[in-house]
Amino acid sequence: MKQQYMILCIEDERAVLDALVRDLEPFAAAFRIEAAEDATDARQAVDDFLSGGGRLALVLADHVMPGMTGVDFLVSLNADPRTSSSRKVLVTAQAGLADTIKAVNQARLHHYIAKPWTVENLHDVVREQLTHYVIERASDLLPFMNVLDTQELMQALRERPHAAE
Repeated sequence: MKQQYMILCIEDERAVLDALVRDLEPFAAAFRIEAAEDATDARQAVDDFLSGGGRLALVLADHVMPGMTGVDFLVSLNADPRTSSSRKVLVTAQAGLADTIKAVNQARLHHYIAKPWTVENLHDVVREQLTHYVIERASDLLPFMNVLDTQELMQALRERPHAAE
């Protein structure tokens, strides 16, 4: 069975969430893109996807949301063995120093993107994070060649032990 990987976007402002999902469209050929407006919906999307055998590859989370903050949601993902290896990116304009430190120390934050983002910067960050994730986790790298960092994927393929002939 082919493993499926998900990109999860969490943002409470619908127009911003729609823009984020739209900007991630080039990655949809290899990754399922899910959108959630709060941590409760995001947790449900993750649980549903994991129960179907999928893996959460990347989370892009706003910080200021109703209910649970984005940082607290990322911390909860890091504490869950099913999602601790997910790459975590904070996409926000409002996280203060204390929140950012918490994200780095307790959620193993991989990157911080300040709003408003540029599409080029978003693509660069997402490509880098997903490339690292699939090199570490995916058994077959070929399905990702058209959307991720081809040079890094080729290097990883060269370094992997070959199957016995």
